[in-house]
Amino acid sequence: MTGCAGFIGSNLTDRLLGAHHQVVGYDNFSTGRAAFLEGASRSEHFTLINGDLLDAQELTEAMAGCQFVFHLAANADVRFGTDHPRKDLEQNTIATMNVLEAMRSNRIRDIAFASTGSIYGEAVTFPTPESAPLPIQTSLYGASKIAAEGFIEAYCEGFGMRAFIFRFVSILGERYTHGHVVDFYRQLRVHPEYLQVLGNGTQRKSYLYVQDCLDAMLLAVQSASGKVNIFNLGTDEYCEVNDSIGWICGHLGVKPELRYSGGDQGWIGDNPFIFLDCAAIRSLGWQPKLSIQQSVIRTMEFLEKNPAIAEAVA
Repeated sequence: MTGCAGFIGSNLTDRLLGAHHQVVGYDNFSTGRAAFLEGASRSEHFTLINGDLLDAQELTEAMAGCQFVFHLAANADVRFGTDHPRKDLEQNTIATMNVLEAMRSNRIRDIAFASTGSIYGEAVTFPTPESAPLPIQTSLYGASKIAAEGFIEAYCEGFGMRAFIFRFVSILGERYTHGHVVDFYRQLRVHPEYLQVLGNGTQRKSYLYVQDCLDAMLLAVQSASGKVNIFNLGTDEYCEVNDSIGWICGHLGVKPELRYSGGDQGWIGDNPFIFLDCAAIRSLGWQPKLSIQQSVIRTMEFLEKNPAIAEAVA
């Protein structure tokens, strides 16, 4: 598994080990955290390799003997993508190409890939299905992910591989370290009297609890049988940023002055409405257990128990 020390990757590592699988974790710890692997490191079924996906030889050697690849490692920094344009290309697209080549060298057929709902850009159909025509890309992150999807699909066609591509909404829950909930929580710990909000607060977003996300991924891997299986992963609801602010402030018991930067986008690539059609994954029998509001509260409870997470991004 690539990105095994990250938010989603470490939770998936625990799930796979709990199901008695052998797991080889690969991470360069640029954003992943060793603390997230404390439980996994005590398992005799877990092997950790501190390596970079841009090191093709090390990656190929790490995959020796593996049968299935979960590729979760990526640069997920959408907001500051224009500050370092090559990062998305290198860490998302080229890194994925290296994963595919390492798989080919080791004769590994199956890959599960963490893509993103950002590839739909500013969609015109809501909820947005997997079959929606892809619009002009609005972020370097989304562009790098759709390019990675293209390479995966081509390798499936050219080399007999099989892919499970998951287009996520934003994921929330335990071990969450990056995104609006931690940003707002950090601000309110420092100055509970006011909150700076990018955009006008009316951006409409969908979110998914991490364990619900993993339930969907594992079900799809076990159930889908096509050459290229693409699934949107989200809930059948969305909320405004203002709704999320209300839940966070209510949980903390604060009533800050809201200071909006203005406009319907917080940054370049901040799509003002994200709402995915998840009928394909639901047709396999999956449904999320937590609502968006419950997911936000779970995330807040995690951050309160782990204040160092907020301090680390300050």
